[in-house]
Amino acid sequence: MILLVQVLGALYGLLAVVFGAFGAHTLKKSFTEDQLKSFETGVKYQMYHGILLLVLGFNMGFTTPLESYMAYCFILGVFLFSFSIYGLCLSASKGRKWKWLGPVTPLGGLLLVIGWGLLGYSFIANIL
Repeated sequence: MILLVQVLGALYGLLAVVFGAFGAHTLKKSFTEDQLKSFETGVKYQMYHGILLLVLGFNMGFTTPLESYMAYCFILGVFLFSFSIYGLCLSASKGRKWKWLGPVTPLGGLLLVIGWGLLGYSFIANIL
C-alpha cells in the first residue's frame, strides 16, 4: 500500500505539471476564460493531493484500515475530481460537452473531503 500511495502521488504530481503546462501554453488558445480557470482548479487540486499522497506515503505505515481508506479516498477523489474537470473543459471547448461528467466532479470532491476527515480523525483517534 505504501508503494501504491507513493507511486500515485508522484504520478499525480508529474501529470499536474504536464497538464498545467499544456493548459498554459496550448489550451489557452481554445479555452474560454472560465474553462481555463476550471482546468487550472483541477490541476491545483491534483498537485496538492499528489504532494499529500507523497507525504502520507513516507509518514504512514498503512497498517490500519483507516489509513488505507484514507489513501483510497484521496486517490479516487483526485481521479474523479480533477479528471472529470479536464474532460468537461476539453469536451466543452470542442462544442460537445460531456454532461454526464457533471455529477462525477462533486463525487470526487466528496471523496477528498472524506479523506481529509479521515486524516484528521487519525490524529485524534487515540485520545478519544
